[in-house]
Amino acid sequence: MENKRNLLSNIDRIHTTEMGMIRIKKNLKLETDDVVGYCKEKISDKKCRIYKKGKNWYCEINPIKITINSYTYTIITAHIVK
Repeated sequence: MENKRNLLSNIDRIHTTEMGMIRIKKNLKLETDDVVGYCKEKISDKKCRIYKKGKNWYCEINPIKITINSYTYTIITAHIVK
């Protein structure tokens, strides 16, 4: 629960790189160009399961898993979990 509060209290710091945007958009088959906004919306959902493992946070909300670096708040990737 503490990890979830910590991540949510810093949600404004969440960002990604240009390459990350392209990768996430492709992996999630998104039509929107606001990839970060889309991910923030998913992370903020009450049903989202957030946990920290090593240096990354993992945010899971069916069927999506988002990986965020816990030091830089950079969205590394997002995938559809099968």
